Amino acid sequence: MTGGRPRAISLGAVLCAALLAGCGSNSAVNRGDVPLETYTAEQIYGRGEFELDRRRPDDAAEYFGEVERLYPYSEWAKRALIMQAFAYHKAQDYPNSRSAAQRFIDFYPTDEDAAYAQYLLALSYYDQIDEVGRDQGLTFQALQALRVVIENYPDSEYARAAILKFDLAFDHLAAKEMEIGRYYLKGEHYAAAINRFRVVVEDFQTTTHTAEALHRLVEAYLSLGLTNEAQTAGAILGHNFRSTHWYEDSYKLLTGRGLELEAAGDSWLRQVYRQMIKGRWL
Repeated sequence: MTGGRPRAISLGAVLCAALLAGCGSNSAVNRGDVPLETYTAEQIYGRGEFELDRRRPDDAAEYFGEVERLYPYSEWAKRALIMQAFAYHKAQDYPNSRSAAQRFIDFYPTDEDAAYAQYLLALSYYDQIDEVGRDQGLTFQALQALRVVIENYPDSEYARAAILKFDLAFDHLAAKEMEIGRYYLKGEHYAAAINRFRVVVEDFQTTTHTAEALHRLVEAYLSLGLTNEAQTAGAILGHNFRSTHWYEDSYKLLTGRGLELEAAGDSWLRQVYRQMIKGRWL
């Protein structure tokens, strides 16, 4: 599952919803003349499910919240709490979804739906990740929450989905660094560009952006006349990414200036090269 309803929350609510469906918009369970307190937890919960089926997740979340408020120590309250987190997420009310999911984790840490609650919490950050050009604070938070799913619930059905989303979010951060680095490189702010590409090479080695980062380092270092560093970046490209066009482009740049793609000098890239040769990089 990647965002469906919790596995444990599919009991007799369909029957409850059927009983309540005829009540209409002015029904007592829909906050009419008869107080909600006169209905059972199961009936109110059923109305919440009914509103979900009607694609009205905001209303559903309210009903699930009423179950928790009116019957706080019941089994239905536990079920309603995880469903409230789910309903808020469907409504894209991510702060409230996180709050409900966190309460479930705090109150029922050993429940079979605790893994799903943590996954919903992570999704509440992940689904807000904006395009690369914006602030990536939510991406960091998504990574942290996804890591909890992976580490605390490795055997759950949500771990695999969390790993996939973790890799995508990680790649997203690398893309942000690349975008800024390219901007600096285009503006001939070579030192600033190098700092960004270095972050990708050192901290985001497993992403899809590493080969380009190395090529951009070749460009930036050549522009500064730092041939040793440019050659070393090219050597790393040749060792790990020979089949890419980034290697071909760097090869043309370097050999066009009579330079070899080899480790030279004693820069930070030379250290990366040493680690790579020892099998400690990539």
